[in-house]
Amino acid sequence: MVSGTAVSLPESPETVPMNEFSEDEAMVEAARKLRDAVDGLQFAAPVAQVYNPLAYAWEAHVQYLRRYAKRPKKVIFLGMNPGPFGMVQTAVPFGEIASVRDWLGISSGVNRPAREHPRRPIQGFACTRSEVSGRRLWGLFREKFGAADAFFRDHFVANYCPLAFLEASGKNYTPARLPEWAARGLERRCDEHLREIVTILRPEWLVGVGTFARQRAEAALADTRVRVGQILHPSPASPAANRGWAEQAENQLRELKVW
Repeated sequence: MVSGTAVSLPESPETVPMNEFSEDEAMVEAARKLRDAVDGLQFAAPVAQVYNPLAYAWEAHVQYLRRYAKRPKKVIFLGMNPGPFGMVQTAVPFGEIASVRDWLGISSGVNRPAREHPRRPIQGFACTRSEVSGRRLWGLFREKFGAADAFFRDHFVANYCPLAFLEASGKNYTPARLPEWAARGLERRCDEHLREIVTILRPEWLVGVGTFARQRAEAALADTRVRVGQILHPSPASPAANRGWAEQAENQLRELKVW
């Protein structure tokens, strides 16, 4: 059995009613709860390694929340889980290094987890690999809004699951492929967190980046008034995404009347 990587975690503060937090501090507390809730979950082969960037790269994630989750949002974009050269390194959803550092203005030291896969070392902001999905997603937002603050005035980007899974070879293993016994406990915690951030940020729309995120949002938010939609995932593994992803995604958002 494989569990999340153990690192020394900051202690949680005393519980404070959510209405006494600003939105960004409420988001930090929600992320802290999720970080701790998933860190000890157990998984089996073919999962050989689990990374929890909310643990070893916590400070970078807190920077992201405190800078960009300060007010209610109209739209939350929801991804699936961290990519090996994105959020795994930066703790920012779709966290392609250059986009996070140069457009979002976030940079931080990143700790090393207790266990690392030899083919997927944690290099933090020194990582030289570029996550195509993140480059495409943040590139669309940069092209449309110019400044990051203009985008985040009404939008936010989150991931459904904070954990990254690797096979023994180092190949990425997605949450969608987890067996039911493993997915059940993970989804319960991630559903709870998604409902919590929706309560904090009060969006009109939750837009799943890909089918998995949209389906999980529909299940978790079924008893809310949040409208759920979907755009094409920007992964280069998708042939459709390699044929003008940005134009397709923007057209989908216009058809939904999100934009």
